[in-house]
Amino acid sequence: MNMSYTATASIRINALLKKVWVALTVPEQVKVYFFGSDLITDWKVGSPIFFRGEWDGKPYEDKGHVLSFEPEKTLSYDYWSALSGIPDKPELYQIIRYDLREESDGVEVTFTQSNVDTQENADRFSKNWDMVLKELKKFLEK
Repeated sequence: MNMSYTATASIRINALLKKVWVALTVPEQVKVYFFGSDLITDWKVGSPIFFRGEWDGKPYEDKGHVLSFEPEKTLSYDYWSALSGIPDKPELYQIIRYDLREESDGVEVTFTQSNVDTQENADRFSKNWDMVLKELKKFLEK
């Protein structure tokens, strides 16, 4: 299976860096803009990470492990979704990464999802992440 495709999305948010970081890492805030998902992790490198919720009326649990965590700069984790139809094998996990860059007028948030199996899925994920980032922006700028 070729897993060499990448999804990306980015947005500029008119908010303080600290506020954006908290919105990306605190479960109660993630739930507000991230499809109502419950985030469960302690953000220590190597620790498990779970996203639990309901999609189209069906419960799901997506999972992975924290790969990096540099406050107010970057975080990443590997990721597998039960909804993906891809076997639960470590080499097939996708890599999710957020990078934050402080600008004069706010924070640039760049999202990357790598190790994706097809260009079609990468394009679909880019659209989904674009929606998530727009919700994040709305949440932080209200």
